[in-house]
Amino acid sequence: MAEIAAAAEVSVDTLYAAVGRKPRLLLAVHDMELAEGDTPLPAEQRGYVRDVRAAGTAEEKIALYAAALARVLPRSVPLLEALRVAGRSDAGCRQAYESVSERRAANMRLFAADLRATGQLRDDLDDDTVADLVWSMNSPDYFQLLRSRGYSPGQYAALVQEVWTRTLLHKSRAGQQN
Repeated sequence: MAEIAAAAEVSVDTLYAAVGRKPRLLLAVHDMELAEGDTPLPAEQRGYVRDVRAAGTAEEKIALYAAALARVLPRSVPLLEALRVAGRSDAGCRQAYESVSERRAANMRLFAADLRATGQLRDDLDDDTVADLVWSMNSPDYFQLLRSRGYSPGQYAALVQEVWTRTLLHKSRAGQQN
C-alpha cells in the first residue's frame, strides 16, 4: 500500500480514505479492468456487457463475450490471484475473492437467461447448468490452466466460443448439421 501511495503521490492515509484497504483497492482495480476504463463499473454498465445484451443471436452473444474475455482476463486474473493468495492469511482478501466468485456466478445466470431469450439455447439445459458451465470456463483457474499450456488469450477465447456454441445451442441453430 505504501508503494501504491508513493506512485500515486498521496499519503497512505489518503489512499485508505479514498479506496480502502488492500481488498477494496484490488477489487476497485479489478473492476476498472473489467470496465476497460478508469472507473470501476457494475457489470450491467460495462461496454462489452451492453454489446452482448444488444446482440440478436446467441452465436453473436457468445462471440462478443468470448472476445471480451480475451481482452480483460489477462489483466484481471492476476488481481484475483493476488486476492486469493492474500486470502490465505487475510480474512478481508478471502472474503473479497469469494465475493467476486459469487458475483461472477450471478452474472452468468443473467447471461444464461439472455441466451435463453434468443430461443437458441438447448431445451434440455436449465439456466443454472448453462451458467455453471460458463462460470467454470471463464474462471481465473481455467484461464490460467490454458495459459500454462501455451494458449494465447485469443486461442482461449476461440476455444471458449467453440465449446459454448457446440454445447449450449441447438445444433440446427448453431450453424451445424443435425
